[in-house]
Amino acid sequence: MRLFPRAYCESAYDIDYEGLYEEGCRGVIFDIDNTLVEDQQEATKNAVDLIDKIHRIGMQSFILSNNHEERVRLFAEAVGARYIFEAKKPLAKGYVRAMEMMGTDRSSTVFVGDQIYTDIWGANNAGVFSILVAPVNPRELFHIRLKRLLELPVLMLYRLLK
Repeated sequence: MRLFPRAYCESAYDIDYEGLYEEGCRGVIFDIDNTLVEDQQEATKNAVDLIDKIHRIGMQSFILSNNHEERVRLFAEAVGARYIFEAKKPLAKGYVRAMEMMGTDRSSTVFVGDQIYTDIWGANNAGVFSILVAPVNPRELFHIRLKRLLELPVLMLYRLLK
């Protein structure tokens, strides 16, 4: 099902990036808010260290966000990643463009995000291996909490079928 992630991990910081590299991954596309940091938070040392680790392993990093340019640019510059803002996820176009910019393809790219109806659905639409992570901060804006309620049946079915 296009809404199901290919994998689930509690945190973007717990993913086995070395293992992904050994399996042929050469590029990681990330969402920002509630994936790497709390909503609208600046880049943390953990986020900077994670992107640096990915680069040391030999993979490229990319930030793909529906947020506005200034938010995405400042975060991406702080962590040392390229980026696309106002990506219109779940449309596949941003994911495809990110892969083109990294020189990767569907078989050598993974996407990490916290929302099913934007992040995961979009990655699946683009044919990219999708990893769903738990939100960094469960206290979210009202409209995001509504989205989370809509995600519950999908998560329950995913866990049941897994």
